[in-house]
Amino acid sequence: MRENIEKNPSCVDDYDRESITTEEAINKILSSISPIKKTELVPIRESLNRVLAIDVKSTINVPSAKNSAMDGYAINSKNIPKKTKTLKVVGKSLAGKPCNTSIKDGQCVKIMTGAVVPDGADTVVIQEHVETSKTQNEILIDNEIKPGSNVREAGEDIAKGAIAIKKGKNLTPADIGLLASLGIPKVEVYRKLKIAFFSTGDELRSLGEKLNVGDVYDSNRYTLYTMLSNLNVEIFDMGVVKDDKESLTQAFNEAAGEVDMLITSGGVSVGEADYIKDILEKYGNINFWKVAIKPGRPLTFGKIKSTLFFGLPGNPVSVMVTFYQFTQLAIKKFAGETSYLPIVLKAISTSSLRKKPGRVEYQRGIFEKDKNNNLTVRKTGPQGSGILRSMSEANCFIVLPIDSKEVNPGDSVDIQPFEGII
Repeated sequence: MRENIEKNPSCVDDYDRESITTEEAINKILSSISPIKKTELVPIRESLNRVLAIDVKSTINVPSAKNSAMDGYAINSKNIPKKTKTLKVVGKSLAGKPCNTSIKDGQCVKIMTGAVVPDGADTVVIQEHVETSKTQNEILIDNEIKPGSNVREAGEDIAKGAIAIKKGKNLTPADIGLLASLGIPKVEVYRKLKIAFFSTGDELRSLGEKLNVGDVYDSNRYTLYTMLSNLNVEIFDMGVVKDDKESLTQAFNEAAGEVDMLITSGGVSVGEADYIKDILEKYGNINFWKVAIKPGRPLTFGKIKSTLFFGLPGNPVSVMVTFYQFTQLAIKKFAGETSYLPIVLKAISTSSLRKKPGRVEYQRGIFEKDKNNNLTVRKTGPQGSGILRSMSEANCFIVLPIDSKEVNPGDSVDIQPFEGII
C-alpha cells in the first residue's frame, strides 16, 4: 500500500505554481485595456463622478480682478508708517460695486471681502487693526502691516488660458463648483460603461425565497451592485444563473458584445460544476485564472467577443477583495480615469497577524489614531473568506506581502483605507 497520495494544488495551499502575482495580474489587466472613446456633453449638475474627456481651459481670470480677501481698508503700501499715520477715507468698495476713485498719497478706501481693490492701492489693512475717527472719515494705522497683505491678484486661482481641470479626472463637487466659476454650463465626459453581472450556484436563493437545507441567500449580487453603483456605470443585473453548461453559455452569449464588461461570482475554481473556465476557453480567451492572493485566488480575467470578463470567486469576502484590488482598477482605466490605484498608508499593528509565505493577504482591519496621534490598526476578528462581517466591521485592508510570515504588535504594516477605494 502506498504511504502517500498525489495531491493537486488547492485553494488551501499557500503556494501554487499556476498562480501569478498581484503585480503581474494588475499589469496584465491594465495593459489589456484602452480607455473608451465615445463622449457626451452633459450639464455640470449631472457630471458628478463622471470622467472628464478633455482638458478644461479657462477663458477668464479667476478672480477676474484684484480683490480683497478681508473686510478692511485698501491702502498704498508706501503709506505704511514707521510708527503710526492717519489716512483719509475717500470712498467705499463693495463686492459687485467697485469704487472708481483712484487713491492718492495719504488716502484709503473702505473695502469689503471680494470687492475690487481700487487703483493706487496694493494692500488691505483688516478693520480690526485700525482706529477710526468719530466721523469715520479717517483711520489711524501702525507699522505692523506687510505690503500686499490680504489682496488676491487677478488670475491667482486660475489664469486665463490655463488648464483648470485635466482630462481623465473623475469630477468631484469641488470640480463642478470650479466649472461654474469659469462660466461653463456643460462639460464633455466619457460615456458610462455598461457592466453586467450574475451569480452562479444551484444553492443560491434570492431575497424573499425560502431556504432549504444547504441553500444560502445570494449576497454577492447586492455587494456587486452597490460597488458598481459607486463607480457611476450602467448596471445590468442578470440574476442567478444555474450551474449547468447550457444556462451559463446562454448567459455569456447574451452579454458578449452587448456590454463593456461581464462580471460573475462563483464557478471559476476546479469543481465538477464549475463550467465558466471551460466556456471562456471555447468562446473567448483567458488571460489568467489564478492569482497568489488570500482570499480570492481563483480569479479569472479574459475576454469574450468585445466584452471584458472578470470571474470572481464565490465566497463573499473574496468577491469584495478581488473586485477592489483588480476589477475596480480595470473599470476606472476603461472609463477614462487617469488615477485609479488605491491609497496605501503605514500603520502600527496592535494585533498579532499570522500568515504563510506564498500569497499576498488582504486581512480586514480597523485603523484609528491612538492617544499619541499615531496611526494604528487591528484586525476585525476571524478572517475567513465567507465571513462577510469581517468586511462590514472593517474600514481598511491590511496588506501582508507575499513572503511575510507574521506580524507582531508594534510592527509597521501597509493598509488601504476603504475611503480611498470604496
